[in-house]
Amino acid sequence: MKPKVIVIGGPTASGKTALSIELAKKIDGEIVSADSMQIYKDMSIGTAKPTIEEIGDVKHYMLDFVSPDTRYSVSQYKEDAINCIEKIIKKGKTPIVVGGTGLYIDSLIYGIEYQEITIDTEYRDQLNKQADSGNLQELYEEACKIDPEAMKIISPNDKKRIIRVLEIYKQTGKTKTEQNIESRKKEVPYDYIMFAINMDREKLYERINKRVDIMLENGLIEEVQALINKYDNIKTAMQGLGYKEVVQYLNNELTKEEMIDKIKMESRRYAKRQLTWFRKNKETIWIDGLSPIENNVNEIIKTMNSEL
Repeated sequence: MKPKVIVIGGPTASGKTALSIELAKKIDGEIVSADSMQIYKDMSIGTAKPTIEEIGDVKHYMLDFVSPDTRYSVSQYKEDAINCIEKIIKKGKTPIVVGGTGLYIDSLIYGIEYQEITIDTEYRDQLNKQADSGNLQELYEEACKIDPEAMKIISPNDKKRIIRVLEIYKQTGKTKTEQNIESRKKEVPYDYIMFAINMDREKLYERINKRVDIMLENGLIEEVQALINKYDNIKTAMQGLGYKEVVQYLNNELTKEEMIDKIKMESRRYAKRQLTWFRKNKETIWIDGLSPIENNVNEIIKTMNSEL
């Protein structure tokens, strides 16, 4: 029998952190983060990284270990995360993969082998200039023609991922979707049990809006300014939700009120895309984020035991 690995996905602000920590306490588990922003050092407030108090005695992996000025790929994540899962299994504990980055989670549960593509910096610069000069919509439409399947879950405002779709096609002659299909042929070494949190849309949006307010109260603007002061090249990290809007505010491109409204709006849109992503996996077991945590923990344990 393959070792079991629990996966908890879901949209931002849905309660993944609290649920996973309570579950880990109950089943002697350890947590592997699947969040593409929480990997970065010095980026805690805007990424909603769990605090020392929240973590308590539960061991966490894949948090706070990459410098914001360093490129970190999905293939690197997959390799590092599997190493962490192996360590946990060797301890006799249960690995719990937790996060909202669907690409990270898919790399594990489907065993996707990502081809390392050499970056054509000249082409990337050209695309960035086009996007920054008001032609992002044109790039989005071009990417939709090339790879409509991949673009179903990419926002028209997501410059980074739109450019990535175009880069992959130019470099390989294949779409991102075609590459993903080809790369799923290897057998997966673990039995992943995939859960995702869902909840009433209005309640989720209320939680997102409140979380943004708390981030700003806790010093999000100061965190971004400190990052700018400390690092020379953090363009990739600063594309993160919440960070890019604060940069626009600091550059006097947005008023403070506009910045707050934009972070909330983009966070709600992101949550919608996350839910769409996790619905693609027909084996996902959905749990109600508005139910008491204890009930959801018991439901996950019950499902695990039924699959033994």
